[in-house]
Amino acid sequence: MTGYIIRRLLWGVALLVIVCALTFVVFRIFPTGNPALMRAGRDPTPRLVAEIERVLGLGKPLTVQFWDYLKNVFLHFDLGYSYYSGESVRSLIAERLPATISLTVGAAVLWTLGGLGIGILSALRRHSLLDRAAMGTALVLVSAPEFWLGLVALFLFAEDIGKWKIFPGAGSYVPITSDPWKWFTSLIMPWFVLASGAAAVFARLTRGSLIETMEEDYIRTARAKGLPERQVVRQGVRSAFNPIVTLLGLEIGTLLGGALLIEVVFNIPGVGKLAYSALLQSDFSVIQGTVLLAAMFVIVANIVVDIAYAYLDPRVRYS
Repeated sequence: MTGYIIRRLLWGVALLVIVCALTFVVFRIFPTGNPALMRAGRDPTPRLVAEIERVLGLGKPLTVQFWDYLKNVFLHFDLGYSYYSGESVRSLIAERLPATISLTVGAAVLWTLGGLGIGILSALRRHSLLDRAAMGTALVLVSAPEFWLGLVALFLFAEDIGKWKIFPGAGSYVPITSDPWKWFTSLIMPWFVLASGAAAVFARLTRGSLIETMEEDYIRTARAKGLPERQVVRQGVRSAFNPIVTLLGLEIGTLLGGALLIEVVFNIPGVGKLAYSALLQSDFSVIQGTVLLAAMFVIVANIVVDIAYAYLDPRVRYS
């Protein structure tokens, strides 16, 4: 197991390098504008632009720039400085990370509990009215874009512009350290909107996996031997968890993608909103820092999922 974890960690580092290389190619080699001009402000002199290029290292060959960036990231954990504001990318991400963590963790709890609960009930009550209603709703939520659901939620429930003024609207987010109650109420709508699509996918996958598992021979044998139905269902749910855990790791890793849209719609000052602003300003350092963070989330989530397999399914062994 230890050797497997070490190999996965090394592959994770290699994937991070590949992600860095891809973002570097997109934003440095393809024409996206000169960052020094954006940093210099209006009507800059050629001398000022040349000095900024020297400070930012933009005059070096592209291979040297990329190698310097890799050394700074993996040896010093230095993500560089914003071309637009001059602030440290690491400090910008650290400042906004608590808002994104609040959004993603709350949404992950909602879609995990909701998706698993609805999926298990639908599987145990196949073809019932509850099953049909749950799967029909799940199909609608899977098809609906998150930004559209967010706008609809604001239109219906926001205190400032909504038809039914129930929850705080866009721009109402406050840190949990400032006011826990306002923090909670400001994230209710974003949590449900971000969790809706993933919860629907989870419910459908849980239902299908559990139905297939409950028809296995060992389940019928357990029932024939008189094992209580509650224990039979418990064993079936545990056996049906492997594909669900795989999706869980992928969904947690990709929550940052959905968080970007939700943070923009609800004006939450998180990492997604930071990445959106950086894209508008062609701020390469901030873009690469946020993309690297998202890639790290995906890689770590998948490593955790692979390790969890051995505990969920005794048949899984790593050599």
